[in-house]
Amino acid sequence: MDKKTENTSPVRPFKLEEDERDMTLRPRNLSEFLGQKGMKENLSVFISTAKERGESLDHLFLIGPPGLGKTTLAQVVANELETGFVQTSAPALDKPKDLVGLLTNLKKGDVFFIDEIHRLKPAIEELLYIAMEDYGIDWVVGQGPMARTLRIAIKPFTLVGATTKAGVVSSPLISRFGITCRFSFYEQEDMESIVRRSAGLLEIKMEKDAVSLLAKSSRGTPRVVNRLLRRMRDFAQYSGEETITNKVVRNGLSRLEIDEMGLEKQDREILKIIIERYKGGPVGAETLAISIGESVETLEDYYEPYLIQAGLLQRTPRGRMVTNLSYGHLGIVPNLTADEEILLLNLFN
Repeated sequence: MDKKTENTSPVRPFKLEEDERDMTLRPRNLSEFLGQKGMKENLSVFISTAKERGESLDHLFLIGPPGLGKTTLAQVVANELETGFVQTSAPALDKPKDLVGLLTNLKKGDVFFIDEIHRLKPAIEELLYIAMEDYGIDWVVGQGPMARTLRIAIKPFTLVGATTKAGVVSSPLISRFGITCRFSFYEQEDMESIVRRSAGLLEIKMEKDAVSLLAKSSRGTPRVVNRLLRRMRDFAQYSGEETITNKVVRNGLSRLEIDEMGLEKQDREILKIIIERYKGGPVGAETLAISIGESVETLEDYYEPYLIQAGLLQRTPRGRMVTNLSYGHLGIVPNLTADEEILLLNLFN
């Protein structure tokens, strides 16, 4: 073996069967699904009573920012109901026949998951109305005077629709969901539990302080904390460490340009642009998106929800504005009026 590539370190490297083990990070049932306590308790009631009656669970509408577990919860619901799980996304349903093909192949009680349901085309959405209410599909056969409508029966199923933009989902579609679950960013305690669970499944040793710091720096989002955990494992292994320590996490976050509030470089750039170019705001979403080189959709779906939740950004009728907390976090002194400067001077004199 080439001496340059030989591993002479006495430290046992972390195991590398990542693909197989990462699949186990997704909870399989409600007891493993950490956080969102009130929502889980209600779902447990609805699932157990539906099973007792031998009925399909009412259609389920999941709302929340990316990475909080909407897809995972849909799979958990299917596991709890002990039924099949069929997954697609609204952009993948290009023509009505795409939806018809999926619906007609569903078995009784199956969970049918549509991600990004706010992006459904009108013609496909209209097909869903009857399917959700009457478990049937109206299909037009023939053309012109010879055209006729056939009702195709489908087996009772549970539609789970997920969206990051509930406000753009049509009222007729929303009204057909019997259960609505709104996700919120996870609390620090829940994030720490997720880190410990994932570390255990990946057979990673972590110091208590490292768990706390990593949880705090992960935007209250399970997808983010699991991604960062794998990166901290890489940094620890590269440094010859068997355990992920607080120092490893601090160094790793620094190299990834993530601060202790979980803000990434682009998050801080958004706040700086509003402060430095637009005097703290307000600034329109389109203008801000162009300034940071991102799409409006990415700005609104990924960056803004956490910045607002963290109290760093405000949405107003006139546009986006930073808060006083943003100035403090970035270490920027806000521009003061003459009266404010006099008041500040008096405080320190």
